[in-house]
Amino acid sequence: MPSREELVAFIGGGASPNGERPPARVTKRDIARAFGVKGEAKTELKLLIKDLQAEGAVARGRKALTVQGRLPSLVVANIAGRDRDGELIARPIEWSEDGSAPLILVRRSRAKRDNAPTPGLGARVLMRVELNPNAAGKEPAYSGRVIKILDKMKARLFAVFRKAVDGSGRALPVEKRSAGRELRVPAGMADEAEDGDLVAIEPLRESRFGAPSARVVESLGSVKSERAVSLIALAAHHIPHVFSPSALKEAESVRPVRLAPPREDWRSLPLVTIDPPDAKDHDDAVHAAPDPDPANAGGFIVTVAIADVAAYVRPGSALDREALERGNSVYFPDRVVPMLPERISTDLCSLRPLEDRPALAVRMVLSPEGRKRSHAFHRIMMRSPARLSYEQAQSAIDGLTDETTAPLRESVLKPLYAAHAIVKIERGRRDPLDLDLPERKLILDKEGRLAGVRWPERLEAHRLIEEFMILANVAAAETLEAAHSPLLYRAHDAPSVEKLNDLVEFLSAIGVKLAKGDRLRPSHFNGVLGRVRGQGVEALVNEVVLRAQAQAEYSHENYGHFGLNLRRYAHFTSPIRRYADLIVHRALIRALGLGEGGLNDMRGGELAQIAEHISAAERRAMAAERETVDRLVAAHLADRVGAIFEGRIAGVTRVGLFVKLAETGADGFVPAATLGDDYFRYDEGTRSLVGARTGNTYRLGDPVRARLVEAAPFAGALRFEIVSGAAREDSLRKRPRAARSDALARDETRRSKRR
Repeated sequence: MPSREELVAFIGGGASPNGERPPARVTKRDIARAFGVKGEAKTELKLLIKDLQAEGAVARGRKALTVQGRLPSLVVANIAGRDRDGELIARPIEWSEDGSAPLILVRRSRAKRDNAPTPGLGARVLMRVELNPNAAGKEPAYSGRVIKILDKMKARLFAVFRKAVDGSGRALPVEKRSAGRELRVPAGMADEAEDGDLVAIEPLRESRFGAPSARVVESLGSVKSERAVSLIALAAHHIPHVFSPSALKEAESVRPVRLAPPREDWRSLPLVTIDPPDAKDHDDAVHAAPDPDPANAGGFIVTVAIADVAAYVRPGSALDREALERGNSVYFPDRVVPMLPERISTDLCSLRPLEDRPALAVRMVLSPEGRKRSHAFHRIMMRSPARLSYEQAQSAIDGLTDETTAPLRESVLKPLYAAHAIVKIERGRRDPLDLDLPERKLILDKEGRLAGVRWPERLEAHRLIEEFMILANVAAAETLEAAHSPLLYRAHDAPSVEKLNDLVEFLSAIGVKLAKGDRLRPSHFNGVLGRVRGQGVEALVNEVVLRAQAQAEYSHENYGHFGLNLRRYAHFTSPIRRYADLIVHRALIRALGLGEGGLNDMRGGELAQIAEHISAAERRAMAAERETVDRLVAAHLADRVGAIFEGRIAGVTRVGLFVKLAETGADGFVPAATLGDDYFRYDEGTRSLVGARTGNTYRLGDPVRARLVEAAPFAGALRFEIVSGAAREDSLRKRPRAARSDALARDETRRSKRR
């Protein structure tokens, strides 16, 4: 006969004295079999169970017994969210006790052969759970393992909750496609959400009458502060932004690297960092000098040194797991979500001036025509003499020095610019895709509100750093290929046939022909861009050509980089904020025998999985950044409803127009129904809406004046109506020539330079 304690423990999921585990639904027969109770003793067992029920220690469910106030060992639960460490949290479907249902921490097995399914947020799962006796405070009282996914992620929306006095409320979706759609949250279905909270909601079955309704399944915090606008993007895209205690503890325990073989002492080489003025960390430094070899007269030796993150973040460590999960840093106007804790990113690995820092450097010998003749990688200790901004470096070269740049102008800066002059020769021969796409910078006030939008000037200092980083990335890919080492390529495919045909049709509509040879090259697109330079459609054609390109990604297989016109290319220059670069660093360390921190042996397909994961993380980050900018701009314009703005038509669909404002770069929608007393049909060939009765035409690229009708800040959506459009002959009017740059090259480096 089991004791009272043994009986309660078994019903609660514990093992019997002979090691037998209880089934999901414990019956009296299960108890008798587990404890070996037979014959007349079964009557005594029944009486004992009745006593426990009378005392409230055991509750009787449907044909099964449970411990009062406890979950059974097998439960059906919804994956409700994540904790501060990024771990999944589940909530049981059935809970008859007073108060809210207990939370369950979803355990992830560390076993390599474990085939346990991985659920997503909102999924309904079958779990085996057990009480966590060490849980304290707000920690989940239970932990468990997913056995089976019963129902994949339900339709979930993120919304801002507006609470009513009676406990009900309204949910205002934060997605553009749902802007203006309001959902009703009945009383009792708001969970613990407060007014102004960002919440996750599940739509309920719609009724024929009244507004659609939904229930709150998770509250994610208040968005009343403008500084919290990025919280919406973090939640909507499931971007982890709180470091686990183990990762933080590991970061704090790290000690600075000391100079010891095979690390070389390069502290006398004046490697300078050139970054935006508000940069908090600096992971690349450069140096150039004329090549003293008489056989290469007129050539240069260019050195690019990159922070040695691999010296601090070892494969398989808590920091490494966190970095892989994030994939990259995410940059919002009001905050940065770093890939690594600040102890690593802004302290130990930041190439601060006048401080010893470990780095991985590549020394490249360039011919007088800018061709790379040779290169070599070294693991070094460096000491930068100065930290410069782009504007500082450019002003010094233009003759306006300050106390920092004056002693560096002749010995450091002039050789850098001279080396860049010959690199431009080689770039011209290579002829990469040369798009002109100005980049906007949002200026926030102290409260985190948008104060203005600025379009920074493109300086030669920007191009200098970009080209040197491209050289270093190519050198890394070449070295690892020669060593037959695994690596992650930065790959960019040629445009698809479908996108190319669409582009040809559009260009034909504006009288421009895309000349193609046997093999499509970036030069073919550059020919188109050259023909529209200085015309009113220049900006539009640049954007349409960009849209026609494939999306760059990380790949364990090499298919080249179309936009940069390079056969092999890898990311090496930003390991603080891109996991792909850290993989390349580790591969170089192992292949060249540069000490500890090299790449581990990888199982087949593991590198491919990492490439797929970090490519998805990059796309996730880009979408989150873009949406946050849209929300800030929409909030900025919310009190200017009724104002008229200059813009141009940036998109045409069957249901309306997309307008881009010249002042802020904001995008908004103009429904076709508001264009006038006419029926507008969509002409696919000319990308235009044409009035059936009047013949009035709205074409892609046309300048317009638009009135702001509605702004939805949380969704980042704007709605306009056309006040007037420019005449057709005015759509090709001249505009001042903008500073030109290699936009794809900039894209490869600017994500590592923004703060």
